Amino acid sequence: MESFSLIYVVPTLYLCFLLWKLFDRKRDRECYILDYQCHKPTQDRMLGTEFCGKIIRRTENLGLDEYKFLLKAIVSSGIGEQTYAPRNVFEGREASATIHDGISEMVDFFDDSIVKLLARSKISPSEIDILVVNISMLSALPSLSARIINRYKLRHDVKVYNLTGMGCSASLISLDIVQNIFKSQRNKLALLVTSESLSPNWYPGNNKSMILANCLFRSGGCAVLLTNKRSFKHKAILKLKCLVRTHHGARDESFGCCLQKEDEQGKSGIFLGKTLPKAATRAFVDNLRVISPKILPTRELFRFLLVSLLEKLKTMSSCSSKSSSGGGKIVTKKSPLNFKTGIDHFCLHTGGKAVIDGVGMSLDLSEHDLEPARMTLHRFGNTSASSLWYVLGYMEAKKRLKKGDRVFMISFGAGFKCNSCLWQVMKDLGNGYGNVWDDCVDDYPPESLVSPFMEKYSWVNDVEDANNIELPDFLK
Repeated sequence: MESFSLIYVVPTLYLCFLLWKLFDRKRDRECYILDYQCHKPTQDRMLGTEFCGKIIRRTENLGLDEYKFLLKAIVSSGIGEQTYAPRNVFEGREASATIHDGISEMVDFFDDSIVKLLARSKISPSEIDILVVNISMLSALPSLSARIINRYKLRHDVKVYNLTGMGCSASLISLDIVQNIFKSQRNKLALLVTSESLSPNWYPGNNKSMILANCLFRSGGCAVLLTNKRSFKHKAILKLKCLVRTHHGARDESFGCCLQKEDEQGKSGIFLGKTLPKAATRAFVDNLRVISPKILPTRELFRFLLVSLLEKLKTMSSCSSKSSSGGGKIVTKKSPLNFKTGIDHFCLHTGGKAVIDGVGMSLDLSEHDLEPARMTLHRFGNTSASSLWYVLGYMEAKKRLKKGDRVFMISFGAGFKCNSCLWQVMKDLGNGYGNVWDDCVDDYPPESLVSPFMEKYSWVNDVEDANNIELPDFLK
């Protein structure tokens, strides 16, 4: 009888051991954020409305048409007058930047964000196991990741990944690299460094599709500390639930809508084509199609299925009636999916007012949901890949993030790419220090988001003769 019992007990215990081992291994594959630090450049790098006018005034090859176009672009962009630019712009050398300008811009960012992050987290640089750096528009030799290793004396065996050319969606690409390493290696600390070097990338020409980038992009950056160490779980602020990447580079239209190239005069810049909104929409829809089943509750997916079937039957019946009546209008409707059933906060890429409006309309978001992205765009502008972390910082500063909340991040980038991920908040946030919003969050949202540029430069629209422009005193 005892031997008979052993036949059942031993395999059962072994099965329990295997299940426990599998569960234990999965716990070591989680991806946590311990802390992050956004970069706030110094006050002497802040772009006011008058100084912006001086930059445009001293740019050669710009005429009255370009002035009116730039005014319309900056007014409709949603960007305020407290954003930041590289130092060479204030020195009047934006059209003749050097490699040193780009590197020094990045060093300023490193010495602010990385130093503050490691000091606050009480993590020594020698404890970092993985370093991922993404700065799209500057490829220096040695690499920027090598400069970080040299400057802060990281270990000789640190695993390094240096990404360029990934555009505004690079943060989540870097995060995906870290996440995949964490799945195969235990007890690791990763430093993710994301920014954009604007110094060597000013466009000095007059092609309207290329001068638009000068209006939208601003200086910024963020350093993020991640881990899969179980012993650090109690210190973590966010836990990664899932991440989805979508790349439409195989489509010529998507590939060519955002390019770095020379214009007809040989001047280099970023070309933003008219097909960009269409490419972004396609990538966005395909990305949502993949991530929705991963982040929404079953009841919402089931409801969506029923609504879709009803819509399909309705469409089929209307098509049959149109064939007999001779035609009719095509009506487009929003998706019946309610993303708020699985998401508490929406962290949107601040690519511009039109981008925020478009995503908000697609997901049927309220102004409360869009406020963090709108305020980030107004205060810091489009800081490229790091913009998501400024939006997250706004949510934290406003004490919106509570334990158990789910935060959805979505970004777009050249290629064309759309990347998204879902985070779970591990504890109530907003009581820390070092947030770039701390000194101004009480001023947001402002009573009005009317652009100060229109108030100061609206007279440009009244000018008809380019040879008879009477300039204000501050532009003379």
